Amino acid sequence: MAAETTGTSTGTGTSTDADVGTVTVTEGDAGGGGSAARERLGRAQAELLAALVAGASAPDGFDRERLAVQSRALVAKRAGVVAKVAPELPLILGEKTFRTLFHGYARTTPMTGGYRRDALDFAAHVLDEGTAGSLRARRRLRVWWLERSGPAPLRGGRFRRWLRLVLGR
Repeated sequence: MAAETTGTSTGTGTSTDADVGTVTVTEGDAGGGGSAARERLGRAQAELLAALVAGASAPDGFDRERLAVQSRALVAKRAGVVAKVAPELPLILGEKTFRTLFHGYARTTPMTGGYRRDALDFAAHVLDEGTAGSLRARRRLRVWWLERSGPAPLRGGRFRRWLRLVLGR
């Protein structure tokens, strides 16, 4: 005879304090990786994650406004980290333009390979879309992307690249 445990999750962080759902797990399910309860939980977590970082609609039972606020906060945090990992991007594009373009990019593009990869993918996206602004900014962004996206860095030292970036050549 299998023992049964019932747990109820409440709606903290939702628009109401009503129960979101009840999950019943039997002793036999506790060790099994393919139980229906685990699969439902996995799907619910994936839906929530997609709503937070990939622009998907909010899952049932969640406050859409609060999820939107949290999603914007996560995008802002992601933009801040990318700006620290690749400080040249805000210099090339301008801080305000960088933030605006990055927010548009991040709303539809989940991060897949870390912040450095995210910076490179963002630069490629901006170059592909042609939204870098001036011709000078597009050229500088293209040089920045080429220096970092290949299998080996382009010739020239780090100081030369920095000097070229600052002087706009």
